[in-house]
Amino acid sequence: MFKRVIVWFRNDLRVHDHAPLFNAAQKAEEVIPVYCFDPRSFSKVELALEKTGNHRAKFLLEAVDNLRKNLRDRGADLLLFLGKPEEILVDFAAKIQADAIFFSEEVTSEEKKVESKLEQQSWKLGIKTSSYWQSTLFHILDLPFPLSQTPEVFTQFRKECEKFGKIQKTLPCPTKIPFPNETFDTIELPNLSTFGLKEPLKSTRAVLEFIGGETEGLDRLQAYFWDSDRLKVYKETRNGLLGSDYSSKFSPWLALGCLSPRFIYEEVKRYEQERTKNQSTYWLIFELIWRDYFRFIAKKHGNKIFKVQGIKNNEDNWIRNESLFWKWAHGETGIPFIDANMRELNETGFMSNRGRQNVASFLVNDLNLDWRWGAMYFESMLIDYDVCSNWGNWMYVAGVGNDPRENRYFNILRQAQNYDKKGDYIRHWIPELAAIPGFDIHQPFELSTANLKTFGISLGSTYPHPMVKFKAWV
Repeated sequence: MFKRVIVWFRNDLRVHDHAPLFNAAQKAEEVIPVYCFDPRSFSKVELALEKTGNHRAKFLLEAVDNLRKNLRDRGADLLLFLGKPEEILVDFAAKIQADAIFFSEEVTSEEKKVESKLEQQSWKLGIKTSSYWQSTLFHILDLPFPLSQTPEVFTQFRKECEKFGKIQKTLPCPTKIPFPNETFDTIELPNLSTFGLKEPLKSTRAVLEFIGGETEGLDRLQAYFWDSDRLKVYKETRNGLLGSDYSSKFSPWLALGCLSPRFIYEEVKRYEQERTKNQSTYWLIFELIWRDYFRFIAKKHGNKIFKVQGIKNNEDNWIRNESLFWKWAHGETGIPFIDANMRELNETGFMSNRGRQNVASFLVNDLNLDWRWGAMYFESMLIDYDVCSNWGNWMYVAGVGNDPRENRYFNILRQAQNYDKKGDYIRHWIPELAAIPGFDIHQPFELSTANLKTFGISLGSTYPHPMVKFKAWV
């Protein structure tokens, strides 16, 4: 038994199925939950991009605030700090004479460096540390192969995990957390201006109002699975573009650990027992396995996932034209299917899976721009940014990742034909083109100047000329 344990929350902002919190509540007389805002997460990176943009930061602040509320409901509190965790938390642990710091293990280099330094500094002071693997559906110790032999092709990974892997049960949520009866010196919950960010304007076009936190994540699961009964058609609708329920939208809450993947799995299994079991219920688990896969690949390959050559060590032949990049980023390519998706991302911090694949393919294959710029932009903008899934997917599209196919090229107009035949998505996000009927809205550049004039549109004025146009699209 420990007298006093600090539980350091990171990308695991929940109280359900939480290994460090559960174990601390079992092993310590006093448990002190903490969260540390690391200024490095809000710094500027290449292209003067904010590493964490305002949509993503707002979602994080909401999630931290909700975690604090859920901890208070269990008799504890969440102490907040601003600074480098490996310095601030160790100093705090020493000051309050904590015996140990419990935390979740991360995968990629920036987070691992922080972990490693925190452990070294703690040990010097005689403070123990205990890290827990809890971000995946399959625990790393339950994989049917050593991490170094993680298959390079997803299908093989999935089949072996489904056949030989096991999924551990969720951990009970502590009903009472033994928090000490004393006052600690901490900060108030920051606001966006603390990090030099502006409050994002509320979108009237968003498919869903995403609010950070475990409570909202659990409510979303309840609404999608049980209230609207949408899980049974997930596989058929998941490639949608408009509306709140074409897909589960769990990813923002998964990214910050507000929802446990094992909890989602158990709810799917309960749904299969109480409602129906079909391809759709399986497919949601299939997507959770994809998420696991990118995490284990990132752990296996380390910093290669951030290198331009990727894990395939492909030769670098990308161009780095900032003017082209910003047209893509701002949704000013003149290709409505690309621009509508980028406008949705910029206005809401979210984009459908189908949209992501198309805008990524366009950046990589049609503009031949450095794929890492796209990954960095997504890192800044997406409320569901997950380092492993984001960089893994961008490598995949760029042909430098885990794809058995050499060229994953998306024919933009054919994709538009398949997923937005009547142009409703374009009308929703690009109102200046709304008067163009039917599928023609996807290709205003094919209409005559006189025809466009009847719709009140002038290319190069009310809407951009296309940056590129390829015969391959026809």
